[in-house]
Amino acid sequence: MLIEFRTPPNINEWVKNYGPGSAEREELKAALKKAKSKAIEIPMVIGGKNVKGKKKIPIHPPHELKHKLGAYYLGEKKHVAEAIDAALKAKHEWEHTRWDERAAVFLRAADLLRYGWRQKMNAATMLCQSKNVHQSEIDAVCELADFFRFNVHFMQQIYAEQPYSPEGVRNSMDYRPLEGFVLAITPFNFTSIAGNLPTAPALMGNTVVWKPASTQIYSAWTIMELLREAGLPKGVINLITSPGSVTGEAALNHPELAGVHFTGSTATFQHIWKTIGNNISKYKSYPRIVGETGGKDFVIAHPSADVASLVTALTRGAFEYQGQKCSAASRAYIPANLWKQVKEGLQRDIASFKIGSPEDFSNFINAVIDAGAFDKITSYIRRAKKDKQEIIAGGNFSSKEGYFIEPTVIVAKKPGYVTMCEEIFGPVLTVYVYPEKKFEEALELVDTTSPYGLTGAIFSQDRKAISIASQKLRYAAGNFYINDKPTGAVVGQQPFGGSRASGTNDKAGSYLNLIRWTSPRAIKENLNPPKDYRYPFMM
Repeated sequence: MLIEFRTPPNINEWVKNYGPGSAEREELKAALKKAKSKAIEIPMVIGGKNVKGKKKIPIHPPHELKHKLGAYYLGEKKHVAEAIDAALKAKHEWEHTRWDERAAVFLRAADLLRYGWRQKMNAATMLCQSKNVHQSEIDAVCELADFFRFNVHFMQQIYAEQPYSPEGVRNSMDYRPLEGFVLAITPFNFTSIAGNLPTAPALMGNTVVWKPASTQIYSAWTIMELLREAGLPKGVINLITSPGSVTGEAALNHPELAGVHFTGSTATFQHIWKTIGNNISKYKSYPRIVGETGGKDFVIAHPSADVASLVTALTRGAFEYQGQKCSAASRAYIPANLWKQVKEGLQRDIASFKIGSPEDFSNFINAVIDAGAFDKITSYIRRAKKDKQEIIAGGNFSSKEGYFIEPTVIVAKKPGYVTMCEEIFGPVLTVYVYPEKKFEEALELVDTTSPYGLTGAIFSQDRKAISIASQKLRYAAGNFYINDKPTGAVVGQQPFGGSRASGTNDKAGSYLNLIRWTSPRAIKENLNPPKDYRYPFMM
């Protein structure tokens, strides 16, 4: 007999500070040294087995291109097919595993991560994705552990939601996993997202084919190792390292595709959606499509805004992790009465930033992820210079030793300038200075300038202005912040996701995402079934 299992208390993982002389600082330095001391070869994991391909692709830290961290084996179409077969083979046993036993795998993974694996995961993320220690700690350790632990709670919450049963009837809901396999496609910028996208469906009884971004494979492999040590059965999550086009051709055309869990570019997500639509008659069931894509996230200041708080929100919100967050502040609307002070504050803060390797803990800014990102971001800076837009900070860049771009602030002459509209995904903030008496007109610009709807923030000390902004910008952001930067959503506190061109708004970090990986079955048991077809009215 199964006695009801109760999940642990929902407490977000505490962020360590890594101050000088702290034990965690010394432990991390040792982990970084160890990770750099030996280049590793990263296989795929299919059906629990390590699988190698024919070609190896080298992995270099974005901030230290001369150093080789290791290499991964490039996957082929046959590997995708093998991973799908492995997922389907493992499905029956996994979906019939008791829910508390499935939960135990991820609860153990959370505790392993918080203790013995903490610095190994931090080192992998700092070196692979060029994150400073704080950005890595809040992402690769705290948020990932939160996903593992809170998702178990959300699963229990879903299973506990049962229908009313009147006298003579027993009603219940069976939250089945989806029929088929789930394809998880994960981004480079958050190790926690890379861990959550395959594990959330798996927790609900699904089996998964996981394709991480090529620039995140080093830390993705660390996640896979962690899950294996936590007891994840073979074939439940299958890690493949094939190119996106190869993965898509094999997986999106398979009749057993049950769902796609995606974080990445809007263009790629739209292509996936279109491909599924074109293939809809092939599938055994209608695939679930869950995606979080781009953002052109805003900060708007009311004339009453506190300048010091506003400046800090802009410098942190726009430039932490080099602006490579889908939630990063990318456009700001500042009233003319505050602009002089805000400008001085931005210039002062940015001038104090140190740029370089994350292994030097005094560096606030590190490298962008790869050459493609470097070229795209710098093309916007070059264009702004050519178009004679005012650049009040930064504007310089170099890829000699790593992909370094100075945090850059552009002041747009018009609110529709390209860098106010298009997603850049780098350390570039564009400001438009609006007449202080035209706050509501500025809100209209915020709402209509960009096709995205992910995050945004209002700074004001006037409660009426906050209320007006909240209503006018109701669909401009799925995560809306008042007197705070538009980044840093916490699992269980601010469920994350947006709509419009930013995705399906299925809110990672809440039960709303988990329930998408179920196919509910309503069950009615008649405790006293009738024995005659006749109704009383017929008498």
